[in-house]
Amino acid sequence: MNGRCTCPAVVRRLGLASAVCLIPGFAWAYRPFVSTDADVTGPNETEIELGYFGWERAEDDNAFITPQLVINYGVTETLEVVGEFEVEHPPNGQSELVDPGLFLKALVRQGVLQDKPGPSIAVEAGLLLPSTIDGEDRVGFEAIGIVSGTVSRLTWHLNLGGGVNRVDHDTVALWGLITEFPATPTLTLVSEVNGEHSETTDTSALVGAIWEPASRPDLALDIGIRRGISRAAPDWGATLGLTFSF
Repeated sequence: MNGRCTCPAVVRRLGLASAVCLIPGFAWAYRPFVSTDADVTGPNETEIELGYFGWERAEDDNAFITPQLVINYGVTETLEVVGEFEVEHPPNGQSELVDPGLFLKALVRQGVLQDKPGPSIAVEAGLLLPSTIDGEDRVGFEAIGIVSGTVSRLTWHLNLGGGVNRVDHDTVALWGLITEFPATPTLTLVSEVNGEHSETTDTSALVGAIWEPASRPDLALDIGIRRGISRAAPDWGATLGLTFSF
């Protein structure tokens, strides 16, 4: 896939498909992060992570990203398939399908996230599929190791990995650290620092919150504000979304 998406109907159909999927079941919340946790979706269960609003600002230009969609399907108790993509609406340009990917995530060790002692450990690996952005028409690869643990009431998730990009197959190093703190029974305060290192360094930090309303324990809503740390990262970003499964 090369060139730019010039068909607004594609975006409308994606939005319609997202709306049809709004049939909530039990919810997990691994939005609004770039990194992930050492857990998998249950067998024959589909988990939807829907970002219905995203915004990035870089060098006085604003870009809007909607939808952001991650679909997780549980194959077994220790294995899931992950598909993801987002649609970016840049200033003075056509809408673009960006960052599509298809991955397998395997639970290597059951731990705190599975209500067992010790850290949870998982690996995720898969293909970076071609996007509609000029020059991103090749297939890349990523593999990440994930460790999740707790310190007192704080839960943390460490990601370390790498791969090759979809532009020119340059090697990329990836890392991220998520922290979660339950402020109330329904509100969790979260943070993330993550980076991507190749010819340039893209490092950013996020603060946000995840709310699971007591009246709707089957739904989790999230909000996050992101600040770029390195020059290659967008200056600011924001995201709103929800997570549910069926």
